[in-house]
Amino acid sequence: MLDNKISIRIPELSLVVLVGSSGSGKSYFCQKHFKPTQIVSSDFCRGIISDDINNQGVTPEAFELLNFIISKRADLRKLTVVDATSLRHEDRENLINLARRHHILPVAIVFDVNEKTCWARTQQRPDRDFGRHVVRTHNLLLKKTIRNIKREGFTGGLYILNEDEIDNAEIVFSPLFNNKRNESGPFDIIGDVHGCYDELIELVEKLGYRQENGLYKHPDNRKLIFVGDLTDRGPKIIETVNFVINHSINNLAYVVRGNHDKKFTNYLRGQNVRIDHGLEQTIAQLESLPEAERIKFKEQYQKYERNVISHYIFDQGNLAVAHAGITEYFQGRGSAQITDFCLYGQTTGEIDGYGLPVRLDWSENYRGKALVVYGHIPVEEAEFANNTIDIDQGCVFGGRLTALRYPERELIYVEAKAQYYTPTKTFSKEADEKEKSNLTKQQRYDHYLDITEFIGKKFISVHGKGMITVFPEQIEAAIEVVSRFCVDHRWLTYIPPTMSPCETSQLSNYLEYPTEAFSYYKKRGIPNVICEEKHMGSRAILILCKDEKACLNRFGLEAIGQCYTRTGRQFFKDNELQQKFLRRLVESLTANNWWEKFDTDWVIIDAEVIPWNLKAGELLINQYELVATTAKNTLQKMYENVLKASQRGVAITELKDSLSQQLKDINAYQKAYQNYCWQVSSLDDIKIAPFHLLATENRIYTDKNHTWHMETLGELASFDKIWKKTPFLQVETINELSCQQGIDWWLEITNKGAEGMVIKPSDFIVYSKGRLVQPALKCRGKEYLRIIYGPSYDAQVNLERLRNRGLRTKRSLAEKEFVLGIEGLTRFVRNEPLRRVHECALGVLAMESETTDPRL
Repeated sequence: MLDNKISIRIPELSLVVLVGSSGSGKSYFCQKHFKPTQIVSSDFCRGIISDDINNQGVTPEAFELLNFIISKRADLRKLTVVDATSLRHEDRENLINLARRHHILPVAIVFDVNEKTCWARTQQRPDRDFGRHVVRTHNLLLKKTIRNIKREGFTGGLYILNEDEIDNAEIVFSPLFNNKRNESGPFDIIGDVHGCYDELIELVEKLGYRQENGLYKHPDNRKLIFVGDLTDRGPKIIETVNFVINHSINNLAYVVRGNHDKKFTNYLRGQNVRIDHGLEQTIAQLESLPEAERIKFKEQYQKYERNVISHYIFDQGNLAVAHAGITEYFQGRGSAQITDFCLYGQTTGEIDGYGLPVRLDWSENYRGKALVVYGHIPVEEAEFANNTIDIDQGCVFGGRLTALRYPERELIYVEAKAQYYTPTKTFSKEADEKEKSNLTKQQRYDHYLDITEFIGKKFISVHGKGMITVFPEQIEAAIEVVSRFCVDHRWLTYIPPTMSPCETSQLSNYLEYPTEAFSYYKKRGIPNVICEEKHMGSRAILILCKDEKACLNRFGLEAIGQCYTRTGRQFFKDNELQQKFLRRLVESLTANNWWEKFDTDWVIIDAEVIPWNLKAGELLINQYELVATTAKNTLQKMYENVLKASQRGVAITELKDSLSQQLKDINAYQKAYQNYCWQVSSLDDIKIAPFHLLATENRIYTDKNHTWHMETLGELASFDKIWKKTPFLQVETINELSCQQGIDWWLEITNKGAEGMVIKPSDFIVYSKGRLVQPALKCRGKEYLRIIYGPSYDAQVNLERLRNRGLRTKRSLAEKEFVLGIEGLTRFVRNEPLRRVHECALGVLAMESETTDPRL
């Protein structure tokens, strides 16, 4: 029986159409060989619509639903099996056209079962109440189907099975030719060679390949990928083609078809093609070969070319290679339309003044996760844009032969040894006004923030946290902030997270105390923490650039930098003051070789800007000072009246003591916030206390521990007195003496007027039992908390009430915002499109719209 197995090979992405009479065994076959979720039947759709699977009156509506389900599954690249009779040509034609519209392969499996067997099976099914004439009609249609179905276009496979073959069939799912998802590289992807063989060999050797038995191999098992257009125009076309053929058949290289390669293939097949655009060189070099070599080359080339396809998908869908590019939807599918797109790109059908097709820039709207590497259109500079890159730098025109190293995303090139061919149209970065902008291709795409990309429910994938959900109402609030109040969106690379306080203290006269913070980290297996003095100022993100040119190159803006708040607003309302402030900071870095030390032209720093009133002046005047002054005046008058009454012998000692305490509290309240304020008459009155070096060119610094950050940024205080070094202390959570030293230090600095301290794990990012540990906890001093909770917050009755404050929501937000911020920075440093960076920045702003106690 095993020898009679019938293998049915089904492409992994296809539409499988079962064709057969009622009772032929289609449903049983489906259940045996396919997942329940892969099967969509006409009976099921009738039942969904009318509660009756036999209701023929709803057949049009049932098939409308069936087609809808197929379309949605095809959009998601899901194989679908159609369990219906499909005995009429027009029904099968509809399904074939549906498959073609979604660029998937149609497969037909025909069940050639005789009428008697079908009727016998039908009678055994209680859900079938029609007569034998229906099965007889099906049998007649089946015979007609078997005669004609081979011509209908089931390009994915056609199988006509008799009863025995149905029972012994096995399904084999086969990947599409373009599916190389299991191959992750590393790869070296080479642009259009066009017969520039000498440059090809120089580039391959520069990439580290070494010749061995006539083949170039890499010691790290890297493979070559060619984006097509091996032929035409160059001086050594035959050598180039032979090189690629030999390496591809020996599993050392992949190659996708280019439009010039296809034209040469058509020529060899005897088709009528125009001998122009460099094909004349290919033909001339071919004809110059001795006859035996020429015949051998033609045979070898045509055999090799039959296996060359339009595009490949590598590395679990993270890399796509096609000659002229490929859209996200087309990736991993197959059709004539996709082949044309991969060969020629997206064209309007018009011809320009040079006789060349007018092309549309498909990459401007590309949003796929796969990096698309392509060529076809020669460019002066190979630039990443929207996760795509054109690496054809026109070697044959006197430019460069370029390779992209993957996954490193590093460009390696060699200069052309000569200009071998004069281009019809001079290639450049872009045309006319685009070139004059001095912006990169990606910066031109990022020039405007398209808010429609952020509307609705968002699922943001972040490393170490999985998927973070942001809800529409939160996004709407973030968009409102960004569109009305924020700095230019191109600065919004990072929005800092909120920070949770430590658990409420168990001590009778404290709301917050360091013991709880140390205990939190100790319980999670964190032995070492760092305690940083918390400055009472305003959180700010500093983006500083070496000069205006560096700023334009990296941020697409003509400036020296930016300073913005944790809600994305420009820090200083006075723009002239802001520019002086930024200029001074940049000059301090330049004078002390900061740029050279970190090999960068820009830096992003997380800092506190002091004094508090510099940013919160209006808040102080309209809220804190108004409350203090009003309360003092009122309480003083009340106290004076009580004293007079007491002198007249009225027994109001308790009231007098209460008012006396309230006066002390309001004085302490006023002193508390005034401690963080002073008059700012010049830049010398401003202090910046940096605590996180977030990013420089090509890297972020989450791999450095907090001690490194504090020591590195502490050096800035020696550059210019505008920088302030932040005191910090290392504490061992498992050592009681060390913890007590941390407590004593906190008491010391808060008694001197400090806001409190921030306790962080020594490492920047820490997980415990698979869950992110709070990146920081704040422990605020008694007097600072008076500002937050009110003048008399420390009265026992008030403290007891405040002990019930809930921290769960605050801590959840702190975790989510932290990982979103790091993810956004990572994307920015990787030069991903700004919409990907903004997804994270807006995510943090959206989280901030969550209702929480603002005092936490």
